[in-house]
Amino acid sequence: MPSSPAPEAADARGDAPVPFTADDYRARMARAAASAADAGLAGVIVAPGPDLVYLTGYQPTAITERLTALVIAPGRDPVLVVPTLEAPDAERAAGAAAVTLRDWTDGKDPYAVTAPLLDADGRFGVSDNAWAMHLLGLQQALPGTTYVSLTEALPMLRGVKDAHELARIAAAGAAADRAYGEILGVRFAGRRETDVAADLAALLLRFGHSQVDFTVVGSGPNGANPHHEAGDRVIERGDMVVLDFGGLKHGYGSDTTRTVHVGPPTDEERRIHELVREAQQAGFEAVRPGVACQDVDRAARKVITDAGYGEYFIHRTGHGIGVTTHEPPYMIEGEELPIVPGMCFSIEPGVYLPGRFGVRIEDIVTATEDGAGHRFNNTPHAMAIVE
Repeated sequence: MPSSPAPEAADARGDAPVPFTADDYRARMARAAASAADAGLAGVIVAPGPDLVYLTGYQPTAITERLTALVIAPGRDPVLVVPTLEAPDAERAAGAAAVTLRDWTDGKDPYAVTAPLLDADGRFGVSDNAWAMHLLGLQQALPGTTYVSLTEALPMLRGVKDAHELARIAAAGAAADRAYGEILGVRFAGRRETDVAADLAALLLRFGHSQVDFTVVGSGPNGANPHHEAGDRVIERGDMVVLDFGGLKHGYGSDTTRTVHVGPPTDEERRIHELVREAQQAGFEAVRPGVACQDVDRAARKVITDAGYGEYFIHRTGHGIGVTTHEPPYMIEGEELPIVPGMCFSIEPGVYLPGRFGVRIEDIVTATEDGAGHRFNNTPHAMAIVE
């Protein structure tokens, strides 16, 4: 496991990241096989999507009805089943040397090709985003098999990041911070939420993101909806504005939230913003190896509940992040999974007053070997005043 999040790595300064090698992907697949065995699984079946990218570096040009599946089983070499017409692309993937490719042509039964790779009566973990038609096809070919989602069976398959992954998350966080710094200089009053959202998206791309996943701009009463989709509401002077934005840079996610105010805020708005800041800090201070994920939620939630606003904190305190912007682990009551160094997750408490305004503050953090938490977002938490 990494000894530190490498926040000052060259990648975090905007340089090209250290490439993942076939050996990196081979090690990931070996860990997946060992984890499957520990969980009592006969193996895992990985469909196109984030799990496949993480384990092999392969992303089909288009995800279609043709079966593509990575089969990993303890004691066996991993096999990637692909349509023949897509085999040349699969062969060029960074992790191709770590798998055996097995292709099938149109007109043939892909499940007949895949079935011999599976134990006829085994229980397998399957990517959450696998197509139902493919899972049903495998069940028909092997009626004795059973399946469980990978999130349920192996929630930490991608959860603990190595040093090169942490450097990419650091770079994504730094880019999101730069976008926030720039957005404070644009005009808010008199413009639509969608205008500011477009500015944020453009800034993320300018600072190296290849993909923008979301740009929440919730002004005034819209800020009381945590996942408000930016709309045509014209931002007014006197509005509190929740800015939540992120995406992928170098294949890894960013996600940060700051709440700004257009013109001078009221005393109540300042007080609630400070309350959320204190809750976010309490959640961060709870982060250390061995602490249960739910304890981060408890620490942040206690601050808000003790102040009398518990009913207005209506979501979990955080979620994991990696090759997707939302993934396990989750900082929520009932999640007893212990934090380990290299886990990366958000801490984002909020208070949402229906019909009035909302406040949320979010950073991506990780736990380190020395027992401290480390932030990947470093813009000020104090309320920024915009025009």
